[in-house]
Amino acid sequence: MVLTPTWEFHNDVGIPRSAAIEYPYGRPLGQVNDRAGQRQVILGALAMLEETKTPGEVRHLPFTWPEDPRKTDWHPPEISPIIKMNLDKIKSA
Repeated sequence: MVLTPTWEFHNDVGIPRSAAIEYPYGRPLGQVNDRAGQRQVILGALAMLEETKTPGEVRHLPFTWPEDPRKTDWHPPEISPIIKMNLDKIKSA
C-alpha cells in the first residue's frame, strides 16, 4: 500500500492498494509539527490497509489540507519529473 496524492500514477504502475490523500505533493502526512493530524492520517491509512481486500483498490482518506496549497512557500522551484510526466492525468482526475 502507498499513501499518495498521486494515486492515479500508482494505480497505473500496479501498486496493490492506494490510500489517496488530497494533500500537497511531498506532505502526505500533513503539516510539520502537527503530530495529532499526522497520527490521524497514519491511522486512516492503516485502517484502509486492514479493510481493503481487492487488488488495485483506491480509497480517498477524508482529510483536507488546512490552507490553499497554491499559497504555500515550501514548494520546490521546479515541478518534479514524475509529476510533470503525469500532470495532464492528475489535472483530469
